[in-house]
Amino acid sequence: MKIQAALKESNIFLMKNNIRNSQLDSEILMSEVIGKDRKYIILNSNKTLKKKEILKFKSLIEQRSKGKPIAYLTNKKFFWKYEFVVSDEILIPRPDTELIVDQVLKMTRNKFKLKFLDIGIGSGCILLSILKEKPFFHGVGIDISKNCINISKKNAHNLKVENRVKFFKTDVDNFVEGKYDLIISNPPYIKKFDLKYLERDVVDFEPKQALDGGIDGVSEIRKVIKKSSELIKKNGKLILEIAFDQREKVKNILKQNGFYINKTLKDLANNDRCIISTKI
Repeated sequence: MKIQAALKESNIFLMKNNIRNSQLDSEILMSEVIGKDRKYIILNSNKTLKKKEILKFKSLIEQRSKGKPIAYLTNKKFFWKYEFVVSDEILIPRPDTELIVDQVLKMTRNKFKLKFLDIGIGSGCILLSILKEKPFFHGVGIDISKNCINISKKNAHNLKVENRVKFFKTDVDNFVEGKYDLIISNPPYIKKFDLKYLERDVVDFEPKQALDGGIDGVSEIRKVIKKSSELIKKNGKLILEIAFDQREKVKNILKQNGFYINKTLKDLANNDRCIISTKI
């Protein structure tokens, strides 16, 4: 079977299974199978595939047809300017979360050295992207998942920042290591009863632990803010990712814990997505 025929067949199959970006997904998975980029696939569409390549491609397409995300099928996801290793025990990095990286870089434009903490690191994408951009910053990342810690260590090594970062497997409530100029967090913030309404790719495959924000959606955010008030230096900044409808609730929790609200940032869809505050 030639590349062109395999792609046509997989595109039709994915469309029948309600996969929106069927053509793109087929090309990405073909790239993964033959170890070439999408440009190569387009220019060499008449190349004949080996039997093992066809079998592997069909297996990946079958999994994708059931909703398994591309990032879990390829074990990688591009975030900010870098490629990150991911696994199916880890939340897939989102473009909206790049807001945090962008804001940190703007806020610290004139900062030479800084020590910061990332609470709930996942793949390490936020923490490590900042470290890669700021060569004299030092970071600490915590997560309750051993898988997240291991994947983050791998990503730190790949990005060559492992000498400037420490990782701890711990719940935020039990973390007491150091004082920080800046704390960032993208905690779970989906209301427990809203999880079932998420897209199939998310609810069926991504870790519930990284999504479930409790009954009111802010139980984990509340824990992060409370602990951050103890770990952050005076005048230190706290940047939180939130759900589109949590701005006022989170602002009140921040104020109760001694934070001044600087501003709220909107995401690509013009929804409230991040809150920046200062410890007073």
